[in-house]
Amino acid sequence: MIKTGIRLSIFPLGQALLLPRSYLPLHIFEPRYRALVSDALARDRKIAMIQPLPGQDDDHPTLFAMGCVGKIDHVETLPDGRYNILLEGLTRFRLLRELDVPTPFRQIEADVASFGEDLEAELVLSNAARAGIEQEARRFADAQGYAIDWQEVGRLDDQALVNGLAQAIPFDVAAKQALLEAETLEERADLLAELLRFSAAGDDGDATLQ
Repeated sequence: MIKTGIRLSIFPLGQALLLPRSYLPLHIFEPRYRALVSDALARDRKIAMIQPLPGQDDDHPTLFAMGCVGKIDHVETLPDGRYNILLEGLTRFRLLRELDVPTPFRQIEADVASFGEDLEAELVLSNAARAGIEQEARRFADAQGYAIDWQEVGRLDDQALVNGLAQAIPFDVAAKQALLEAETLEERADLLAELLRFSAAGDDGDATLQ
């Protein structure tokens, strides 16, 4: 079980949202993040995804205060040392402090104790919230011209539906972070529905939070 105050190796990446019980594919090519993956594979297979604050170009950007721990579910090692990995979201975390480490990748001390809901086996929406998300998703898909297998979508559990949409749709960094920080699945679903309505009305998938 993940404990509070643990050390995490982080992969700062804007608009790459990872949420509990969802999956994020990543292509790893930079040397420091190849080292990160290699280290994770040799230990517990865990990598922490976190977004940098927007508008930064430096090599050591300031980070948002919250991210999500992922576990490498699948890895493909390429001949030139790059990796294709699939991360499974485990639980969100709050950044406590950055650690002074000799590794080329950054490491932090993080608190996960505040996110017990993330570790529950299944989270369920109200019928109204579920219907609302599916309705807004259909409107968004129609506005964007996406072809969706809605029967397959209907088979997803509530958490997979909400988190999958939150990850897949190209919202901006602030919107992605707001979805991550939503305290409950119901709150995330409400925010997602609002973002989908905005995107569909503007015929633009890149929804923005001011």
